[in-house]
Amino acid sequence: MTDRPFYHEDMRALQDRYDGRRVADALEERRLHEALWEDEREMIETSPFFFIATAATPYVDCSIRSGDPGFVKVTGPRTLEWPEYDGNSMYRTLGNIRANPEVGLLFVRFDGQSRRIRISGRASVREDAALREVKGHQGLIVSVDCHEIYPNCPRYLPDLAQGEASPNVPGEGRSPPPPEWKRRDYIREKLPKDDPFKNDV
Repeated sequence: MTDRPFYHEDMRALQDRYDGRRVADALEERRLHEALWEDEREMIETSPFFFIATAATPYVDCSIRSGDPGFVKVTGPRTLEWPEYDGNSMYRTLGNIRANPEVGLLFVRFDGQSRRIRISGRASVREDAALREVKGHQGLIVSVDCHEIYPNCPRYLPDLAQGEASPNVPGEGRSPPPPEWKRRDYIREKLPKDDPFKNDV
C-alpha cells in the first residue's frame, strides 16, 4: 500500500460537492485491499486481455494487452507479470513506465456478470533472453507490484457475448434497477441525499 491517501483533494472536493464522501470512505474501508483475493487471482489468470494506463506528464496513454488466457501470471499475493509481444516500435507504454513506473490496470469481462478489478501499482521491466528466441516475443517481462486493488460494480458493462446492452444504462423510457452494492449494510444509510436509488434500497 502506498503512503499517499487513496483520494486526492480534487476527488474530495467533488465528493463533498455531491455528498459522496461517506460512500467513498465506506468503499475505501471495505473494498480497498493490497493482496489479491482468490477470485481476483482466478479472473486475472484466465483473462484474455486487460487495459493499462501509464503517464509521464504530459504523455498520458491507455493501451491494451492481450493473449491466450494465462498470459498474465499472478506471482505473489500482490504481484503479477506478463510478457511483452512484438509491437509497433513506439514503446509508448514501456517508455512511460521507464519515466514513471506508476501504472493503472483494469481487468474486465464483458459477459454481463463479472465485476471489474482495478489495480494501481508500480511496474518494472526486465529482459528475458529465452523469450527473445520465441518468435513474436519481445524478450521483455513487465511485473507489477500492486499497491491498491479495488473491485468495481460492472453494472454499465454490455454483455458482448450475447450482444446485449446493460439494463442499467439510463435512457428515455428505461428505469434501471438499483445496483446490488447500494443495498449493502455499510452503504445503504450513507448514500448521497440526492441519490436516485435512495428510496429503492
